[in-house]
Formats: sequence, C-alpha cells, structure tokens
Amino acid sequence: MTSRFTELTVDCHDPERLAAFWCAVLDFKLIDRSVDKVEIGSWVPTVEEVRARQMPPTLHFIRVPEGKSVKNRLHLDVSPIDSSTEDEVTRLLGLGATTTDVGQGSGRSWVVMADPEGNEFDFVRTLAPQQNDCGSPGHRH
Repeated sequence: MTSRFTELTVDCHDPERLAAFWCAVLDFKLIDRSVDKVEIGSWVPTVEEVRARQMPPTLHFIRVPEGKSVKNRLHLDVSPIDSSTEDEVTRLLGLGATTTDVGQGSGRSWVVMADPEGNEFDFVRTLAPQQNDCGSPGHRH
C-alpha cells in the first residue's frame, strides 16, 4: 500500500487572485473552481494516472478568515526555465510578488519572495540554457 502527494493547499483570503498569480508564475491552468476554492495545475488529474505513477501535485487555494501571521513552515522553491533569476524576479514583482527577509542573510544564491498574500517562496536557480565562453549554448556553469 502507498499514498501519493496529490495536492498542496494554501489558505488565503482571495483564492481567485492567488490562483491567477500562481498560474502566471508557473504557467499552470485552472482545473476546478467552486465557492471559496480554486485548483490549478500543469495537468488535469485523473484517478487512473495518479494510481499509475507519481504525478506533479496541483495547488488548491482555500478561502479562510484568518490572516497569515508567521513565516511559512512549508514553502515552494521555483526555478525559471527560460530567463535569468534576475529577469524572473523582475517579472514576478510586476505580477504582485515582493522580496522578503526571513532571516536568510546576505550573499545567498537564492532570492526569497512572497506572493500577494505574503506566502514565502524561493527562487533557487535558473534552469535556462547557459552560454559558454565562446558564446554558444549548452555549457552549464
């Protein structure tokens, strides 16, 4: 017997706004919407696929009355796939994210950000193809 990691749930005040933000960040699609809940993901889950193999989890945004009060104990790490970390941070700031300090200190290789409701997440590294010293793609530093 085994279980699958199928969803990550985020408590929030405005599920529609947060789902739209994360769809823009991750290029996810709306999967389901009901009163006080929105589900997004990179695929539309089926019971058969989930039973057959581990699939990427979906994100659920659930409306709750209370606000966020402390640093998240669980957070997402994301990596841009076709731009530099700096360019992606700039894009996300334009979408409503903020940079934040959770005590990480200076000189870190990652950037700590928060979504529009203050949930922290990290940009850990770019996965964009790198240029080598000769200017041709393919070499990773």
